[in-house]
Amino acid sequence: MTTMATPTKPVADIELADYNPKSESVLAKRIKSGIFHAVALALTCAVLYPALWMIASSFKPNSEIGGANTSLWSNNFSFDNFITAMDGIGGVSTLTFFTNSLVLAIGAVVGTVLSASVSAYAFARIKFPGRSVFFGMMIATLLLPFHVVIIPQYIIFNQLGLVDTYVPLLIGKFLAGDAFFVFLMVQFMRNLPSELDEAARIDGAGHVRIFTAIMLPLMKPALISTSIFSFIWSWNDFLGPLLYLNTPEKYPLPLALRLFVDQTQSSDYGAMIAMSVLALLPVLIFFLVFQRYIVEGVSTQGLKG
Repeated sequence: MTTMATPTKPVADIELADYNPKSESVLAKRIKSGIFHAVALALTCAVLYPALWMIASSFKPNSEIGGANTSLWSNNFSFDNFITAMDGIGGVSTLTFFTNSLVLAIGAVVGTVLSASVSAYAFARIKFPGRSVFFGMMIATLLLPFHVVIIPQYIIFNQLGLVDTYVPLLIGKFLAGDAFFVFLMVQFMRNLPSELDEAARIDGAGHVRIFTAIMLPLMKPALISTSIFSFIWSWNDFLGPLLYLNTPEKYPLPLALRLFVDQTQSSDYGAMIAMSVLALLPVLIFFLVFQRYIVEGVSTQGLKG
């Protein structure tokens, strides 16, 4: 009895059958992802190292700051630098400077959010003669350097007797003087469906009701993004308070830090770094709490109703 031999596949055919291109593509993606994350982690460490060094140095004695000592952490952990920094300058405590900065920052946030949102609603939702011209003029102010208007503004505020007050630093915030934030909110409102306005008008709502009941709740990401940037810019402002404030009791933290450096003659590095950390903490906390709304605001900018 004869038996027929079963044909066997060639070796090349077997290797081709077992080859799975998907597994290779998955492996390549994992390798690329690993390289990307490693590079991103290295860059993050390089960017964050100065901040880590500043925080760590605020707890070091002066003898371990700079020089041959390059270690990040110290065994002589102490809060003496913060105690010295909180004593303030010239009889004015750091808490006073901190409060002044807080007043200016909160005032800037409130004024900017109120004025920019109302102005943006007018440009985005109300049709009036010359709207495009006025909007273009507002955008043109973004191209005007701040240093060009310093002298005229100072002369005006000085003649009005407003120098050495917070009015020159805050009045522009309540009058929609920051065209960038108005432009930001206008772009956000233009992406909202116009049918919402039409439906509200059918129900008898006016501009005030539409703005407060419909627009403001939908503009939450843009409002919080504006608040974050306005708070940070006002908190870190150095030139404005330097121009308009003369009394040390009214100085914000940036000016106080400059005075502290001049008073200590750059010898007490630990206290100066501790004061810098105290000035940085509110901005960092404010940003970390609300930063997710920045991402949400950016992600919704591309949505069309």
